[in-house]
Amino acid sequence: MNATLALVGATLAGASGFVAAMFGGRSPRLATRLNVWIMLLGAAAGITAALRVLAGYGDVTLHHAWSVPGGAIELYLDPIAAIFLLQLFFIGALGSVYAVGYWQPEQHPNATGRLRVFYGLMVAGMALLIVANNSILFLVGWETMALAAFLALTAEDCNAANRSSGFVYLVATRVGTLALIAMFALLHSVTSSFALPIGGVDAGSPAASAIFCLGVLGFGLKAGLMPLHIWLPAAHANAPTHVSAMMSGVLIKLGIYGLIRLGSFFTQIPLWWGIALFGLGAVSAVLGVAFALGQHDIKRLLAYHSVENIGIIVMGLGVAMIGRAIGRADLVALGLAGALLHTFNHGMFKALLFFCAGSIIAAAKTREINQMGALGKRMPYTAAAFLIGAVAICGLPPLNGFISELFVYVGMLRGGALGSGATAILLVFGVPILALVGALAVACFVKVHGIVFLGEPRSIACTSAEESPNSMLRPMAILATGCILIGVAPVLALGVLEHAIASWQLGVASVRLTTMVPLVPLMWANATLLAAVGGVALLVTHLVPKQTAVFGPTWDCGYVAPSPRMQYTASSMAEGLVGLFAIFLRPRTQPVELIATFPERSHFESHVPEVALDLVVVPALRGLVSTADWFRSIQPARTHLYIVYILIALVGMLFVWH
Repeated sequence: MNATLALVGATLAGASGFVAAMFGGRSPRLATRLNVWIMLLGAAAGITAALRVLAGYGDVTLHHAWSVPGGAIELYLDPIAAIFLLQLFFIGALGSVYAVGYWQPEQHPNATGRLRVFYGLMVAGMALLIVANNSILFLVGWETMALAAFLALTAEDCNAANRSSGFVYLVATRVGTLALIAMFALLHSVTSSFALPIGGVDAGSPAASAIFCLGVLGFGLKAGLMPLHIWLPAAHANAPTHVSAMMSGVLIKLGIYGLIRLGSFFTQIPLWWGIALFGLGAVSAVLGVAFALGQHDIKRLLAYHSVENIGIIVMGLGVAMIGRAIGRADLVALGLAGALLHTFNHGMFKALLFFCAGSIIAAAKTREINQMGALGKRMPYTAAAFLIGAVAICGLPPLNGFISELFVYVGMLRGGALGSGATAILLVFGVPILALVGALAVACFVKVHGIVFLGEPRSIACTSAEESPNSMLRPMAILATGCILIGVAPVLALGVLEHAIASWQLGVASVRLTTMVPLVPLMWANATLLAAVGGVALLVTHLVPKQTAVFGPTWDCGYVAPSPRMQYTASSMAEGLVGLFAIFLRPRTQPVELIATFPERSHFESHVPEVALDLVVVPALRGLVSTADWFRSIQPARTHLYIVYILIALVGMLFVWH
């Protein structure tokens, strides 16, 4: 029944856009309602299937014959798949509701219909690959997801930035898909089966190492692991906001899902696999947040924080893989629990932040942080929701990001304290790395929240900004509530996590997370902290006597006639921290030269490029094109010249032969 419900959910999600398109020309309002209600029904079916599995009600496989060679319509839901399926349908449904106010047919008459179709297909493709129990079916779901995401990203194809980011995404996803096809082909050569899950494959062979490397390439590209993240910042920045929320909150997590499944294929895995994942995660976490600090585009900034959090998740998965390699069940439990819980938590607070960003952009008419300001007075609900998301993503108590990162912290500390040798040193070294990431994230979101919501408005649009409609605010409120609930009551997730860990490695079934992480005392501490913050807010807003409001500038800095230009900018607030990572970020500035006593109007600009794409990949491709052009010059389509080439080749072969 669970697999059937998941299939029904995927089918309804995929059909939601098509049904709406049938009525879009005659009744846009009816089309909108049909799109939302069909998506909500599909989400209800999918969420029910996931909750039934997490509650322990049945693990029945749904199997039907398929004429595709090697393929089978075989669906299966275990606790790990259920966690990802729950997140997919939850955020997918909220995104559909959010789009009612954000992406109105009157404002986007040419793109609304096809965007709904591609959004629904993207959700359906992700659901299919999560429950696929056959590698051919998995690839079908993977391709459906990848192509639908590309088409949703480029729905407004009249925009050059959308087309450019879509092209980069399409190339990256093609490379990732080819890597996965090669990985599954190697798995088939080893097991003589396309069935999933595989399990029990010998990890000591060269084929196993090739399978692991291909899996890291294919799944890492989708997840946005650095330096495989080249498609992610531009795609998240230019996609419609509810699509950005799905891509960042769910789509990239399916790369994590693939890596988790990849680890379950093998018995005793080599230690270097776990070390490699841990190292890649650490690099992604540190450089992801460092690149975020240098961004002026609010959506691109959030995209780099996705790279950062994917790094944290992969660090947790690396701890679990190291635990499997050295026979430490406690490390397996803590690492995988941290990875799975942070995957779910990140989906919630990152979707929340993207929804808030869409609300901000709709009001300010720009994605540039430096052109915003004072929106907190005009959009108080959006400002409060963004603050909750910011606290959560920084891993601060009492919200959910703190809880999931705590599992990773404890795993690294236990690995260092109870272990020995280079592996223990590596795990202990991960603790200050994760602490550095958290501190930099706090600095980044202090910058964003301060410039966007405080101070004085920097544009006319910000001066006249209004709060978003309820269709946008309600999904934000639901996600903010979820971030608070998991932070205050983390014990609700313990049974789910332990069940999922046991399904990944059977020998860890006896490990109890509560014996290693003090969640109950933390629950009371977080609840007390939340109550204290709420009490202070209530005291300030309701109990303090109201005085006559006096309107004036937020801060005049001692000037008689202050200007919004005198405020801090995104560049000035982050300049010192960006300079610390200049060797990696390669910041570019256009300096101002003052050459007169009363200088004329001048212009200053700073920019942090996408180093991997702009300074590595693009120059390499240009060199490849130049080389190809040179070869083209020796092919002038002259027959006698080709005869000379053949003669030279034959003479050369004779010399080599003798």
